[in-house]
Amino acid sequence: MSPAPPPPRVPRHRPRRRPGRAARAALAPVVALASLTTLAACAGPPRGAADGTDPSFALSSGTPRPTGDVDSFTWALYAEPPTLDYTMAFDYPQNTILSNVCESLMRWTPGLTLEPGLARKASNPDPTTWVYDLRPGVRFHDGRTMSADDVVFSLDRQRDPKNAAAWAQNFENVTAIRKTGPLQVTVKLKKPDSQFPQYMATAAGVVASRAGVTSAGADYGTSGGLACTGPFALGDWQKGQSLELRRFDGYWGTRARAGKVVFRFLTDPSARTNALLSGEADGGYLIPTESYRRLRDSGAGTLYFGEGLSTVNLGITNTKGPLGDVRVRRALSLALDRPGFVHAGLGGAGRPTSSLTTRAVWAGASPATRKAAFDRLPPTARDLDKARALVKEAGATGRTLTIATSSIGQDVSLLATAVQAAGTEIGLRITLKSVAPNAFTALFTDPAAREGIDAFPLTYYDSVTDPLDFLTNFRTGAYLNFSGYSDKRYDALVEEATGTYDRERRLRAETGLQRHAAEQLPWIPVAEWPTALFLNKRLTGAPTTIAYMYYPWAAGIGAAAAARDAAATHAGAAP
Repeated sequence: MSPAPPPPRVPRHRPRRRPGRAARAALAPVVALASLTTLAACAGPPRGAADGTDPSFALSSGTPRPTGDVDSFTWALYAEPPTLDYTMAFDYPQNTILSNVCESLMRWTPGLTLEPGLARKASNPDPTTWVYDLRPGVRFHDGRTMSADDVVFSLDRQRDPKNAAAWAQNFENVTAIRKTGPLQVTVKLKKPDSQFPQYMATAAGVVASRAGVTSAGADYGTSGGLACTGPFALGDWQKGQSLELRRFDGYWGTRARAGKVVFRFLTDPSARTNALLSGEADGGYLIPTESYRRLRDSGAGTLYFGEGLSTVNLGITNTKGPLGDVRVRRALSLALDRPGFVHAGLGGAGRPTSSLTTRAVWAGASPATRKAAFDRLPPTARDLDKARALVKEAGATGRTLTIATSSIGQDVSLLATAVQAAGTEIGLRITLKSVAPNAFTALFTDPAAREGIDAFPLTYYDSVTDPLDFLTNFRTGAYLNFSGYSDKRYDALVEEATGTYDRERRLRAETGLQRHAAEQLPWIPVAEWPTALFLNKRLTGAPTTIAYMYYPWAAGIGAAAAARDAAATHAGAAP
């Protein structure tokens, strides 16, 4: 990792070895695609200001429709992907590119709902069976036509332990993936699994040409093509500098408006901002928080904010020290200046929260269920007197905590500083341990890197529009359960929710997980954080939500009305 990219939003790392799961609920209702697609049907981006007060950060549901095509555009990306193999697509750089090249059985939409993708229909004839009927005549970039064999091969690559797939955990409940017709694939599960069909809209559900992947061998994802089906095909990759995508004219869906997309790897936040201001880059996601106002006020383009399904948290990594006492965790939460952090660390874009899940992932629930999920959460306002009393009651006054910090981004460094200030005010001794930016990601993946650290700032984004995507992280043995938190009641609720296909019943079960997590604080929630997008004046059509991770966002980008009018004026003035 380069010296100063944005902080990882907890990449969707999956364990290389599959941990066992506790038993799930044995019974679940049978549903069909109509039910599946309503899992998130009401979970579109919320309206209003992202921080609840400043209209400068109001969330947008999208950008204006394009008025024409463009030959090409350039996109700023904070880091270069190590590989574009879909089985390893667990973080922003990979998925920002791959979502335009490779497609999945299902598709996440810009409104964060689920719809058919390469599968024209998904059905659930019994609780442990999912049947995917494929679109006919879909062509891969290598010229071959997609078949059920390609789907079986592609999904089985995720399950193969030799591949150490990042998404393997999502397949641990799968017993078989079989071709049951020329254009039909059937997946058999050990037990009902409400999450599996949702993850088929992420990189976990990508389909690539069996022949193309096999031919590439060990080089697949790092050189040559990707043999996928998307609106763009992989073009020239200049390692360390840039990567091109070229429009695929054999695409089965709507033709891309741009003939070419060039991703430039700009690891320094200042360089990335300057490229956007100068027009060297036409747009980008993951805008440095310290550049929000500069870009917004520049007149060079428009800074948009959309639903990010992301929360900023203090991740607890050690429960053998003072943070092993829930009273100390509650005290630290009560002492945090959340509004101050949102203003300084997130550039004013965000909303203080005491919820580990975003409000948007509950939007599909009934009003009563949403109320149950949020009504009894702790307040976000500070209460230093109560916090000091809890520390004293726990016998932790004067005890030392070590918090990791890094120059990787101001949201990391300033949250660590805010935790230090809060702890000091309530009688704790807080030591900050600086971690080099290129080593910060190891905190998510390597227990040895977390030795001697009690907690560290992290931001988590959901890969599907379901609260369980986040809340399952605190079940016993979960991959991101850094501190080894364990509670049998919590585990039982996770299994109940996972095994329930009916959305409302599942969300009701998840309110129990929400309340438990709020009371026990396996992580301490701090703020919700929206997605940021910048587009210069010549472009429009990009989604503003985090759907760009799994949706072919670049295909919709074209000429903005202002650019069209300027071109027409210029043409009319020409001799």
